[in-house]
Amino acid sequence: MAQIRLTNSRTRTKQDFTPIDPGNVRVYACGPTVYDRAHLGNARPVVVFDVLFRLLRHVYGADAVTYVRNFTDVDDKINARAAQTGRPIREITEETIGWYHQDMDALGALRPTHEPRATDYIAQMIAMIETLIAQGQAYAAEGHVLFEVRKFPDYGQLSGRSLDDMIAGARVEVAPFKRDPMDFVLWKPSTGDQPGWDSPWGRGRPGWHIECSAMSAELLGEVFDIHAGGIDLQFPHHENEIAQSRCAHDTEVMANVWLHNEMLLVEGRKMSKSLGNFFTVRDLLDQGIPGEVIRYVLLMTHYRKPMDWTQDKLREATRTLDSLYEAVGEVALDDSAPVDEAVVEALADDLNSSAALHALIRLAEAIKPADDSASGERAMLKRSADLLGLLPMTASEWRKLRAGHVDLEALAERMRALREAAKQSKDFSQVDAFRSALVAAGVEVRMSPGGIELMPGPSMDADKLGALT
Repeated sequence: MAQIRLTNSRTRTKQDFTPIDPGNVRVYACGPTVYDRAHLGNARPVVVFDVLFRLLRHVYGADAVTYVRNFTDVDDKINARAAQTGRPIREITEETIGWYHQDMDALGALRPTHEPRATDYIAQMIAMIETLIAQGQAYAAEGHVLFEVRKFPDYGQLSGRSLDDMIAGARVEVAPFKRDPMDFVLWKPSTGDQPGWDSPWGRGRPGWHIECSAMSAELLGEVFDIHAGGIDLQFPHHENEIAQSRCAHDTEVMANVWLHNEMLLVEGRKMSKSLGNFFTVRDLLDQGIPGEVIRYVLLMTHYRKPMDWTQDKLREATRTLDSLYEAVGEVALDDSAPVDEAVVEALADDLNSSAALHALIRLAEAIKPADDSASGERAMLKRSADLLGLLPMTASEWRKLRAGHVDLEALAERMRALREAAKQSKDFSQVDAFRSALVAAGVEVRMSPGGIELMPGPSMDADKLGALT
């Protein structure tokens, strides 16, 4: 069994991962607020922690891992979208969850074991808030309930900040009903046009932070193995989760290991609508970029480093996947096939996906495409790639996907006919011209005495090819 080592944000060290119960490894990741399409930055933690899920299943068994990722379906952003569009909140959240599933499925992400919706756990949130009030850790004021931060001495340990630094560097809501600016909302009142539930403090709705504490406790227990999310959630969201969970349950920790992925850049700049470099996963898919290419680019950088999305990486990922599929050929996934030890070792070393990709490439380079005796090596490549969520289809299926609506085989057949005619006339000018047009459209033309094969290149232009048909 491979020894997994993870960098724990709580201890700031890389350490051996030892599950509380190897028969039920428990992981929680913060999911999306469902009011709009997921952007590329939202996709990075999904892909990163999908690889973690796959690794844990590989090491401990497919039935021995419980992975929870929530949907925040009660939030002021959702309320604002409903007011803006005039649509019912439930209709918006249902549609957005459907979009999210479609887009993350396209990236090859496995569905978590549980995907709880916040609105299904209101009773658990109210019960946790009542416990915190009874313990003197929270207080009610003007229809609100707030967590009293200064009564939790360990506040700030995860992010490594003091309370005074947090107040100076954070935008905190100043309200007359707060005893301290850092106190955060557990429950707030709802107006007639806002979603609300009856509670001991009046009709209202939960604050953002309490939902993850309530749902993780209900589905994974008061203390579980791994809590994951983007670095932007470390403070205040995760810091607040820890405070309210530890106080409500009287535990030393909420989760034994905290994992945080770094932020995403686009061509070296922060993704922003004002800079014109903001795009959703659906935007990329609609441009004809395969989800597997997006996934590969996201895995090229270690999760703890800022990830820069560039056109160069997009082309590199496409070229590499072309060669990996050429090596794997038409073999189907065989769960009994061995996994390359170098891939497992790389992922076990703090999810080093970039090293794991290099191991896959080395494995593929050792396979000669025409070697019929390499079926075992192809099966290993396929199985190893599956640990990264890659190569889910056959080489012919990949080529068809890459070609889009263009029939490359029909173009290849046309070129074969031109070549046969040229052999008779001794005039190869039409063959050369057609070949040049294909190359200009981003197609790799492979000509040999045995035949002609067309391969989509990383910058293939389907519109130019369409004009050749």
